[in-house]
Amino acid sequence: MRPKPFVPEIYDSHQRLVRDTTTGSIWHRSFHRTLYADTDRSTWVYHANYLRYFELGRTTLMRDFDYSCKEVEEDGFTYPVIDTAVTYHHPLGYDDPMWIHTRPGEMEKVRITFHYVITHVDTGDVVCKAHTRHCALRASTGTVTAIDPKTARIWEAFPK
Repeated sequence: MRPKPFVPEIYDSHQRLVRDTTTGSIWHRSFHRTLYADTDRSTWVYHANYLRYFELGRTTLMRDFDYSCKEVEEDGFTYPVIDTAVTYHHPLGYDDPMWIHTRPGEMEKVRITFHYVITHVDTGDVVCKAHTRHCALRASTGTVTAIDPKTARIWEAFPK
């Protein structure tokens, strides 16, 4: 099944945000190259390694919005993944350059969602589309808690 087109154009002067011209939605983007260790015997990226790319996308987004995941933890919160879904459209091979596009999704009282689109830098092909859902926990006790105020501000401030 072919994915819906994703056609990004630069949105800000730092070139860290792009607008998908097909939907108007704003995405944060991170550059990465496939490591040899990410591939499997078929020479393509092993499917579970895309979860690592999503982590790179969301941690870079948080850092670029002045609240790194390290700071989140220092403030006493953790956000473990509680749900994920990935639809794969085109494989990546060793040394392929990729853009990891990430945007905040739904924010509930105790849960947040990130959405992802990975594209091949050279061809523009949509590699995969995905989401991860996270639950807010108090780091000291592991108990469910409300989204911390700094994370909530990122969700509210992210361009719509």
